[in-house]
Amino acid sequence: MSVAGFTERLTVLRSAMQTLPDKPEETPEATLRALWCLAAGRPMSAEAASHLADDALPVLDAAQDAQLGALTAQRLAGIPLAHLTGRQTFMGMEMLAGPQALIPRRETELLARAALVHLRAMAQPRVIDVCTGSGNLALSMAQGVPTARVWGADLSPEAVALAEANARHLGLSERVQWRCGDLLAPFDASEANAANAPHGDSADFLGRTDLLLCNPPYISSGKLDSMPAEIVQHEPSLAFDGGPFGIRILQRLMKDAPRFLRSGGWLGLEVGLGQGPAVQQWLARTGQFGTPQAVPDDHGQVRSLLAQRL
Repeated sequence: MSVAGFTERLTVLRSAMQTLPDKPEETPEATLRALWCLAAGRPMSAEAASHLADDALPVLDAAQDAQLGALTAQRLAGIPLAHLTGRQTFMGMEMLAGPQALIPRRETELLARAALVHLRAMAQPRVIDVCTGSGNLALSMAQGVPTARVWGADLSPEAVALAEANARHLGLSERVQWRCGDLLAPFDASEANAANAPHGDSADFLGRTDLLLCNPPYISSGKLDSMPAEIVQHEPSLAFDGGPFGIRILQRLMKDAPRFLRSGGWLGLEVGLGQGPAVQQWLARTGQFGTPQAVPDDHGQVRSLLAQRL
């Protein structure tokens, strides 16, 4: 099919496609460009495809045109675009994406950018990213600060495998190490966890970590039924179900983090809509952190918090 068929396909998407608020880059135009390129054998994210001019799109033969039709139908049926293309952009990195982990969202870039400001002021910083998912936060730290030593961990072996694949895909395998386990357990210096340290690494993280990051599950279990099917039916619940009040993981991490952070080190958390003020209060009540730095989104909602260890 020639590029002239773009307008007809776009009309279909505009009339039938629903875009999630947390994926604003997936406009009908960007979605069609991404699916078009995928049908031609050139997988790319919506963000990358959005920069293509219409005349830069490849001409599709009959088989590729049929494939584009099938892909469009799958997208309209609710399959996430990133699962179809296998790509998602995060902090300028064209990452691999799939059902093994939560698709990186733009709001998490707020935490990444704020964390990098502090990280760039450190010499050879040591970074831990828990609930790493596809590895997007860990990899953005490694890419943004070449002197950083970065570790990522997740409870899901499938997510860790995807994070490892992303490190290879981005040429950052030598810069980030991955572990599988529950929150900070893989970094505990106890003998029970020593076997989990790859390549004989026995580094003691207690009191020596410069930056501890986490984008935890923070949706309350009671709200899952009202979430879009595109999320709950296709992305792993382990990545977004935060328990009865959506704060289970956040509370555990705030309790454990002081053991790992050095004095002057930073804890960085993504929080759900409306959770910012409460999490700020909890951090203050620990007596272990200074006044948290709140990072708002474009609507003024606090979506990330960074707190410095006293």
